[in-house]
Amino acid sequence: MRSRAVLSLIFPSILVLLFASGCGSLSGYPSDVDEALKAAGDNRAELETVLAHYKAGGDSLKFQAACFLIGNMEGHCYVTYMFVDTAGEEVTLNALEFDDYDSLLAACSRIEQERGELDYERNTRVDDLETIRADFLIDQIDLAFRAWREKPWAEKVSFENFCEYILPYRGSNEPLEPWRKVFWEKYDGIEAKLSDPGDPVEAASLINDDITTWFKFDRRYYFHPTDQGVTGMLESGMGRCEDMTNLTIYGMRANGLAVTSDYTPYWADAGNNHAWNSILTAEGKVIPFMGAEANPGEYTLHYKAAKIYRKTFGRRKENLTFQKNKQEEIPRWLAGKSFVDVTTDYLTTADPVIKFTQQTPDSVDIAYLCVFNSGQWKAIDWARIAGGSAAFSDMGTGVAYLPALYLNEEIVPCGSPFILRDDGTMDLLVADTNATGTVALTSTTEVEQSLSTDGVARTSLKPGQGYELFYWDDGWQSLGEVVATKRPLQFKNVPANGLYWLVVDDSDREERIFSFDDGQQIWW
Repeated sequence: MRSRAVLSLIFPSILVLLFASGCGSLSGYPSDVDEALKAAGDNRAELETVLAHYKAGGDSLKFQAACFLIGNMEGHCYVTYMFVDTAGEEVTLNALEFDDYDSLLAACSRIEQERGELDYERNTRVDDLETIRADFLIDQIDLAFRAWREKPWAEKVSFENFCEYILPYRGSNEPLEPWRKVFWEKYDGIEAKLSDPGDPVEAASLINDDITTWFKFDRRYYFHPTDQGVTGMLESGMGRCEDMTNLTIYGMRANGLAVTSDYTPYWADAGNNHAWNSILTAEGKVIPFMGAEANPGEYTLHYKAAKIYRKTFGRRKENLTFQKNKQEEIPRWLAGKSFVDVTTDYLTTADPVIKFTQQTPDSVDIAYLCVFNSGQWKAIDWARIAGGSAAFSDMGTGVAYLPALYLNEEIVPCGSPFILRDDGTMDLLVADTNATGTVALTSTTEVEQSLSTDGVARTSLKPGQGYELFYWDDGWQSLGEVVATKRPLQFKNVPANGLYWLVVDDSDREERIFSFDDGQQIWW
C-alpha cells in the first residue's frame, strides 16, 4: 500500500474520534458503531458482516473506514417529498409534464388560487441503517480505496479528508445506487490527458468539462424536491443544483478527488438557496466550482451569502442539535447533524454581539440571526444567550440581519434589524416615527436607475398595479397602497432611518428590503 501524508486540512483526527472512547466496549468496536448496530434493528447483521469482513481482511484503514461510515450512518437516508396545500392535503404535481418553467409556474398559480399556497413536506423516508446491504457497502469502500490509492492526484489526500470527501456512498438524500464503477470506467485513462497527472484541479476540470456536455440545470426541478439518483440523472440529463452537485460528487469521488458540496440555506439578498461544489487541495485550499456548469477558478456566487456550510458524512458534535438547551424545537435545517461552517473560506466576516433590551423567556437560551428571504425572516445561525446577550461568530458582512427567538416553531423577532459592516459595527435600522417624510420609489428590487427625457427617474413598476409600502417596527407596518403610473410612486409620512419593503399586489414575495442613505435606496 502506498504511504500517505496525513494532512489535517479541515477536520481533527478521525482516528481519535473513532477510537478515543470506544475501544473499551465488549464488541471491540468504537462506541458510535455499537450505537449504530443497536439502532439498525433487523439490519444489524448486514453491518456486522461488513465489519467482520474488514476485521478479518488485514487492512486496518479499510476497517477504520467501515467504522467511520457505520458509526456516522444514523440520519443518512433516502427521502421523498410531496406537495401539500394550506390544509395539508396532497397536491398532485409532476413538474416534468410541463414543457417549460413558465407553464409550470402558471399551473402552480392556478392551483394556489384554488387551494392556497403550495409547500412540500416529507412523504417517505428510508434510513440507511435499517436497509443498507453488506455487499453494497463493501463494494463502495473497496472502490473508494482503489481510487484513493491508484489515482496520482489523490496521493496527498489525508485519511481524514478521504473519509469525509471520497469515501461516502451518498451525496444527499437520493436513492442509494452503485455509481462508483460507472464513473471509474467512464473516466478511465484521463491521467494521460493531463499536463500534470498529479494536479487534482486539472483532473476535476477535465471531468467537469465532460459532465457539462450532457447534464444541464433545469428550473422545473425546483418543483421536483426529491433528489435524483444516478440512474435518473443519467436518463434525464438535467436537474436542479442539488442534483448537479451530487452528480459531480459521483464522477469525481469515484476517481479519488476530494470534492465537497457547499451551500447556503438562504441567500441574504435574494430568495431561495444554493448548493455548489468545491475541491480540497493538498495545500489546504478550498476552490469552489459548479458541477456541470463552471470549473474550479471560474466560478463566483451570484448573490450575497450570510453563512456558508459544507455537507459532511460525519456528525459534527458542535452543531446545535447536539447541544444541551432548554428548547426541543430547532429551526428545520439547523437541526442537521452533518454539516460544518466554512463561511470564513468564502466571505469577509465579523462577530456581532446582540444585547437584548427586553428579558427573554426563562424557557429560552438560544437566539438566532435571520436573513430576509422570499418574504420571510429565516434563521441562518444560532448562539447561546448568556447575561442578556448572544455572541455570534463568523457572520458574513454587508448583510441585513434580524435577531430572533424560536417559539412555538415560529421565528419571533427579539431586536431591531441591523446592517453588519466589514469592521464589525452594527448599523441599527430603527424607524423614527417622529421624523417622517415623502419618498419616491421606482422598483421593488435593485435595478439600474435611468432618467427619462424630462429628468424623472424611470420606473420598473407595472402601471395599474397596486404597491404597498411597509416599514419594520417589531413586524411589518403598512404605510398604505398606491397604484402605479409611469411616474415614481409617492408615499407620504414615511418614518426615517428604517428598513422598508415595497410589495406588489398578488406578490410572490421576492421583492427586496431596503434602507435609505442620503435619499438613495440601498438594497439588502
